[in-house]
Amino acid sequence: MRFLKSFVRSADSLNEKLGVFVSWITTLLVLVVCYDVFTRYFLKESSVAVQELEWHLFAVIFLIGAGYTLKHDRHVRVDVLYMKFKPKVKAWVNFLGSLVFLIPFCVLGIWSSKNFVMNSFQIGEGSPDPGGLPARYILKAVIPVGFLLLLVQASALTFRSWIEIFKKEQSAEEANQ
Repeated sequence: MRFLKSFVRSADSLNEKLGVFVSWITTLLVLVVCYDVFTRYFLKESSVAVQELEWHLFAVIFLIGAGYTLKHDRHVRVDVLYMKFKPKVKAWVNFLGSLVFLIPFCVLGIWSSKNFVMNSFQIGEGSPDPGGLPARYILKAVIPVGFLLLLVQASALTFRSWIEIFKKEQSAEEANQ
């Protein structure tokens, strides 16, 4: 159990730090969008690179922030029944859902993006549009990294649920303290 608790703390810490980092990228994205709007509508100029930078930043925010979102239980879920469950039932739902759906999905995402990323690195892929951003392979490399971070947090959720399911009931003495 000590290993599981240590892993959960480490995964939570990693995704918390990356979530804070991503929040700054979100600020950068807002500034880039404001710049794009200003130049497009007031200066009547447009830049393919700036427009591509917007969706590149969004992709990084989405992929790197997924583990943080899971850590804070802010992912999409149908809470009609779940919110009424007792903590042990919620732990079972999280445990089984992670094992059956989330962890296999993350592994599939990592595995299926491998060739996609490798091919992009091998050809030194850049933007196909004139004036676009170079080194698109860097952005594509974020795909398996994002899935890996989500996998780490999914494992932490699974372990946390396991601990909740099988934790010993507090004795009356511990509850009174």
